[in-house]
Amino acid sequence: MMKHIIVLGDGMADLPVERLGGKTLLQYAQKPMMDQLAKEGRCGRLITVPEGFPPGSEVANTAILGYDLNKVYEGRGPLEAASIGYEMADDDFAIRCNIITLQDGKIITHNGGNLETQDADILIKYLNEKLAKPINEREGCERVKFITGIQYRHLLVIKGGNKHIVCAPPHDHPNEEWRPLLVKPEAAENTDSAKRLSPQETADLINELILKSQELLAQHPFNTERAKRGERQANSIWPWSGGYRPSMETLMQQYPQVKSGTVISAVDLIRGIGHYAGLKIVEVEGATGLADTNYEGKAQAAIEALKTDDFVFVHVEASDEAGHDGDLELKLKTIEYLDQRLIAPIYKEVNTWDEPVCIAVLPDHLTPVEMRIHVGQPVPFLIWHRGIEPDSVQQYDEVSCVTGSYGLLKLNEFMQTLMSIS
Repeated sequence: MMKHIIVLGDGMADLPVERLGGKTLLQYAQKPMMDQLAKEGRCGRLITVPEGFPPGSEVANTAILGYDLNKVYEGRGPLEAASIGYEMADDDFAIRCNIITLQDGKIITHNGGNLETQDADILIKYLNEKLAKPINEREGCERVKFITGIQYRHLLVIKGGNKHIVCAPPHDHPNEEWRPLLVKPEAAENTDSAKRLSPQETADLINELILKSQELLAQHPFNTERAKRGERQANSIWPWSGGYRPSMETLMQQYPQVKSGTVISAVDLIRGIGHYAGLKIVEVEGATGLADTNYEGKAQAAIEALKTDDFVFVHVEASDEAGHDGDLELKLKTIEYLDQRLIAPIYKEVNTWDEPVCIAVLPDHLTPVEMRIHVGQPVPFLIWHRGIEPDSVQQYDEVSCVTGSYGLLKLNEFMQTLMSIS
């Protein structure tokens, strides 16, 4: 029975860059392992974002794993709640809560100056102490609760909050004025339970929290010390992408080929998707979600997981973060690191096994370095296993994969194609 591993380089795909002679970063980077797998395997392109959905990692990764977003999508918040270990109640509204950097009335960075988790934990606990409040004295439960996640990515839970609001992902609005991007109610009629706040009440509450957080964080010693050193301050929360508790079948229920599986990621969002998909979550020491992540550790964790499981999903965030920062050189390095420090060790190990392993490599979306935002264009993918009949593609990139034999797949067609290889 064939085992399957997906290696996903978040935001790895890009657009042609004039500084690189009109090549994309995948065309320009030195990535001999990916090119070898493409040459020996088969390639294609995949539409990862359904029409009407934002081109975010929560959407694209869920679609890649074969789920119908129209049935299961509830935003990032509930997925990250699952990863953190917060069990959502039926009346909870969970929303992703970035700590960001504002300056001169604009969003400077979506990551608070690349916060470390231990520093962010202090800030989140401080905000929770100052801003969490009960619904009323009789009930005693909190209307608002802040929960620490990883680095700049945290969670805001609003009891009875309403998901029918419009939020602006901060990574999509670098160097833009923040006030016009505050939360607004959806124009559509709300059909949710009368026990919940209205969309307007929810938007007003979140905007109040944003403004109060700015006052509180500006006074915190962490930021006053950063200001003295001339460093970026982590001076505002920015909630976005919220929803209710999702209802998802596990991968084992959807695909009989999968008896057990593992997800390996430094990002709460991906761990949350894995949790609802029925995958074991493996934490790797030194995995950061940035270019300094422990590639070798992730590779070894994937190899160990493949020894016992049928399916492994390895997610690496580094290219996406470099793309959001507009750092061309760093994004090139993240692609090369992924190739040599993660994919190559996995390939070299499983290629010695008697048991067959199918390797798939792809990004979830584009994060062009010259745009610094997510773009929902089709992404290139490759599929390799011993004995596969190669197509004509000679290297792995956005242009070469256009002629791949898989053509242009849509959404769950990728997972269906992968699982058909047995």
